[in-house]
Amino acid sequence: MKLANPDLQRQIATLAAVVGSILINTLSNIFPLNGVSVGNLSNTLFASVQIIPANYAFAIWGLIYIGLSAFGIYQLQPTQRENPRLQHSGYLLAIACISQCAWIYLFLARVFPLSNLAMLGSLVPLMVMYQRLGIGRERVSRQERWFIHLPISVYLGWISVATIVNVAIGLYSLKWYGWGIAPSIWTVVMMTIASIIAAVISIQRHDTAYVLVIVWALVAISIRQANVPLIMVTGWVLAIVLMGLNLVNELKALSKITTNN
Repeated sequence: MKLANPDLQRQIATLAAVVGSILINTLSNIFPLNGVSVGNLSNTLFASVQIIPANYAFAIWGLIYIGLSAFGIYQLQPTQRENPRLQHSGYLLAIACISQCAWIYLFLARVFPLSNLAMLGSLVPLMVMYQRLGIGRERVSRQERWFIHLPISVYLGWISVATIVNVAIGLYSLKWYGWGIAPSIWTVVMMTIASIIAAVISIQRHDTAYVLVIVWALVAISIRQANVPLIMVTGWVLAIVLMGLNLVNELKALSKITTNN
C-alpha cells in the first residue's frame, strides 16, 4: 500500500489545526466553561493586573484568524506542497494552534500557572517558525509575503504580548506581589522589554506587522491605565518611538532598494 504524501499530510494537518483553533475559540465565547468567558475572568479576577490591555484590543483576534485562514488555504495549494520554507516549518503552526486551544481550556478552568505552559507551547513554535520562514530576511513572492509571512508576524506579535500578560496573571494568581516593587513599575518594565524586542525586529528584519501589533498593545494598555500616569505616559511614548523607529528603518530599506535598482 502506498503511503500518503507526507507533505500533503502536513498541509491538511495545518489547515485542520487552524480551523480547529477558530472553532474552539468561537465556542469558548458562545458556550464558555462554567459560564464565564476569558474576557470576563480577566476583567473580574485580574482587574488589578495592570499589563492587561483594554478590551477592544482583543478584537485583533479577528485579524489573526483571517490571516491564519488565508495561510491555511494558501499552503494547501498543490504548488505549495514542496515549498522548502513550509516543509522546513513542518507542523509548527499546528502545534501552536493546538497549544492555544489547550490554553483556552486551562484558563477557563482557572488553572492559571499551567496555562502559562500552554502559552509557551504557542510562543516557542511560532518563534521557530518565524526563523525558518526567514521573515524579513528572505526575498519571497508577494503572495507568500501576504499569505505566509504576514499572518505569522501578526500571530507571533500578539502571542508575544499575550505571554507577558499571562505570566503576570499566573504570578498574581499565586499571590506573588513583585518583591515589594510597585505593580506600575513592573508594568513599565514589561512594556519596555516588549518594545525593545519589537525595536530589534524592526532594525534587523523590517517587520512592520510585528511592530504594529506591539504598538497596538501598548496603546491599549495606556488607555486601560489612563488613571495611572506612569503607565499611560510610558505606553504612549514607547508606541511613538517604535512607530518613528520603524518608519526610519522602512525608509532606509526603501532607499537601498531604489539605489540598487
